[in-house]
Amino acid sequence: MEKSNNAIPFTNIDEYLATLPKDKRQILETLRQTIKEAAPEAEEVISYMMPTFKYHGTLIHFAAFKNHYSLFPGGTLVERFKEELKPYKTSKGTISFTEDNPLPTALVKKIVWWLMAQNEEKQRIKATQKPKK
Repeated sequence: MEKSNNAIPFTNIDEYLATLPKDKRQILETLRQTIKEAAPEAEEVISYMMPTFKYHGTLIHFAAFKNHYSLFPGGTLVERFKEELKPYKTSKGTISFTEDNPLPTALVKKIVWWLMAQNEEKQRIKATQKPKK
C-alpha cells in the first residue's frame, strides 16, 4: 500500500481511495467497478486495511503499492489461471500488475466469477454437513 496508508484505519473503500494520488486512484476505481460489475451482490468492506469484496465469505482484496498494484484472490486461483497470468508477477495468492501492464477487464471478471463459484460451492458443502456435537 502507499506508505501513507499504513497507519490509517479505513472504514470503507472510498476512504482508502481518497488517500491515493489521482492516477493510482483511477486505476483502482476502474478495478473496483469491474469487480462490482462481475459481482453486483458482493459487499464492499475493508479487511486487512485493504479494499475487499465479500460474497459468501471473502471474495477478493486489492491494493496500491509504490510501484505496482495487487489483486489478492488466493492461492488456488493463481494456480488455476497460471497460463492467463503469465504476463504478470504472481506469488501464492497474489497477482501484481502495473499501470503499463494492467489486468484486462475480461480477465478480472473471469477471476471474480470463478471465485464466486468457489465460495458458493464452499457454502453448499457447509450447509450439507451435519453439525458437530
